[in-house]
Amino acid sequence: MSDRTTCWLLGDQLNPDLDVLDAADDVLLIEAHGFADRKPYHAHKLTLVFSAMRHFRDELRERGRDVTYVRAESFGEGLDEFFADRETSSPGDDDRPHLRLMRPASHGAGERLRELVAERGGALDLVDNELFWTTPSDWREWAGEEGTEIDADGAADRTYRQENWYRHVRRETGVLMDGEEPVGGEWNYDDLNQETPPDDWEPPARPTFEPDALTRETHAWVCERFDTWGTDSLDGFAWPVTREAAREALDRFVRDGLPAFGRYEDAMVGGEPFLSHSLLSPAINLGLLDPREPVRAVERAYAERGVEPGAYDPEERGEANVAATSLDDFDGGEADSEDEAGEAGAAADEEPAPVPLNAAEGFVRQVIGWREFVRHVYREAMPELADANQLEQSRELPPAYWDGDTDMRCLSEAVGHVREFGYAHHIERLMVLSNFALVYGVDPAELNEWFHLGFVDAYHWVTTPNVVAMGSFGTDVLSSKPYASSGSYVNRMSDHCADCRYAVSRTTGEGACPFNALYWDFLKENEETLRGTGRMGLMYSHVDGKDDAEWESIRERADQVRELAADGEL
Repeated sequence: MSDRTTCWLLGDQLNPDLDVLDAADDVLLIEAHGFADRKPYHAHKLTLVFSAMRHFRDELRERGRDVTYVRAESFGEGLDEFFADRETSSPGDDDRPHLRLMRPASHGAGERLRELVAERGGALDLVDNELFWTTPSDWREWAGEEGTEIDADGAADRTYRQENWYRHVRRETGVLMDGEEPVGGEWNYDDLNQETPPDDWEPPARPTFEPDALTRETHAWVCERFDTWGTDSLDGFAWPVTREAAREALDRFVRDGLPAFGRYEDAMVGGEPFLSHSLLSPAINLGLLDPREPVRAVERAYAERGVEPGAYDPEERGEANVAATSLDDFDGGEADSEDEAGEAGAAADEEPAPVPLNAAEGFVRQVIGWREFVRHVYREAMPELADANQLEQSRELPPAYWDGDTDMRCLSEAVGHVREFGYAHHIERLMVLSNFALVYGVDPAELNEWFHLGFVDAYHWVTTPNVVAMGSFGTDVLSSKPYASSGSYVNRMSDHCADCRYAVSRTTGEGACPFNALYWDFLKENEETLRGTGRMGLMYSHVDGKDDAEWESIRERADQVRELAADGEL
């Protein structure tokens, strides 16, 4: 075996500062295309992944790294080319490649890749993935040695709850901790993060990163090479494809978006896909950002600019001599006059807005609480997790999920965001896209695939626990109840219902909100499984309060909604 060690990095491990690179003699990157031939991925997703890989290759070379970059249909073909080149340059059995790879997050991928290398006469060492904050050993220490299995009926023999894990990780890492207690005295400020913004509030502008020549070249190749869905225009593509740009996006969020993030993080506003969300998940999941970086950056921002939970009101951002969170105050264009130039300079010099604790804690929970949690639950519960379907849902995804053609404003908006940007924020994902599919009766595996194809931050380890377990309640491994709701939730957390042709106040009859009849029909249809589950007691008390005539009307409306949706006419 060769004395040289090749560090093989995958397309979601694009960080030039990884420790695994320190002992490497050279680097291997394989740009495998076959997966994108099999399914219609969003054009922006493919452009993001392949452009980020190509930029990463160039950055490593600029840093003096010896990089082999192979473009192939599969990892197997890529390895064939790599091994052939190595044999040509260094013939002899003693020079068979020795590779080192951070363990991939997707189930079974590490073992499959090790087999591919072994079949070609090489050796592959798998090491811990540095792009997660916690390791499998950390999880074992918290969860114990006993794992979990999901039965054929979707029931897990052992369940896990995020809140318990989240508190453990904060204690272990010291993030937002004051000794043994959480900063502020509470672990969770979610109750302060459920407001909707006033009509005249403007969120900070989305950070934009103009596609360079390499990204444009990559996008043109993607559109010519693959059958994709979603927009094929680069006009809305503003995702960072380099580590430098990802760090800039992080800085922009901490400065401008974080102050209002917590209060409005669950809100949905027509025409505002991004609000104050960080938009960092694609960069983190590609490896352009180490998850420790945004968490520590937010923690530092709170240490420097922190105020009590809920103490900062974005509506009053002009008060107390704090800077507006709007990026209008940081306009980089030329001023029309000396006065305007002076005003722009003064705005840029102002201190950024305060960071309320509920905003900092809410963001930290998303990363070290939820992201780390679902990664480990995925590891524990696969492969059964991918096919879990305890409610035995089997309907096909309605056409509206592909074309966005529906009069339901909430669904049209959410699908429209995915089609245009490959993105929708977490409440749109859970309480609109997943919720409608759940009460409609979509097969969880089909919904999971749709998320995987359409979202720029989606990977199998990301979507499967979020969509199958949480969104579809295919198993109780990480949630004690389904996240199902009527139209009342959407009405409370958005402005969609006011402009929708369907009446959220009505459950039955022509023009009634589709969510309402579907919700009650869903509860009735799944009563045997759900009654007594988690926190469903109150809902089933309402189920019990409906008479036969009301149930007949509900079922009639639910059947009509499903028929209209299936025909693409909802």
